[in-house]
Amino acid sequence: MKLYLDTANVEEIKTAASWGVICGITTNPSLAAKETENFNKILTSICNEVDGPISAEVTSMDYEGMVREARELAGVHKNVVVKIPVMPEGLRAVKTISAEGIRVNVTLVFSVNQALLAALAGASFVSPFLGRLDDIGHTGVELVRDIVDMIDLHDLDCQVIAASIRHPEHVPRVALAGAHIATVPFKVLEQMFKHPLTDIGIEKFLSDWKKKQGK
Repeated sequence: MKLYLDTANVEEIKTAASWGVICGITTNPSLAAKETENFNKILTSICNEVDGPISAEVTSMDYEGMVREARELAGVHKNVVVKIPVMPEGLRAVKTISAEGIRVNVTLVFSVNQALLAALAGASFVSPFLGRLDDIGHTGVELVRDIVDMIDLHDLDCQVIAASIRHPEHVPRVALAGAHIATVPFKVLEQMFKHPLTDIGIEKFLSDWKKKQGK
């Protein structure tokens, strides 16, 4: 399974990229709104930092607007993947722009039906939102597993990005559920390194070495 970083913050991206564990980025309008710079400038900076798929989302809700924005975003860099929400006008846009060779990440997926429709329309990626399902008493990981099974069973050319990841435990669970990609916030990525026994072990090793050196 691959890891993407879910952020529009260039400094977070630089740090995560230096660790050698991420190979793509997902953004959305909420994440972009937290930053002060123009989004196209941010998007260019992100593409210069990470040589992998960079998801950037349209904000129009009509077919013509989505297609126009998708072409503009795709023109920023060859690695840009256009994010479009799963809705009738959105999938109509997916059909058009995917036929032009623009990769699409269909977002805000909460059911197998929505994932199937997105894949059939030409999406390269579908993004089921785990955390938001968990918030209303459903099990987001089960949705990821069902979508992966459906895609594999019917040999659909589409990858599953597990999104809306809220805590480190989500990551191994979606990996075991077969997700092709998990996109994680920077805080969760940091937490993935942590284990109390690792900290204790490092402290013990260093303490023993200092004793050996007579320090």
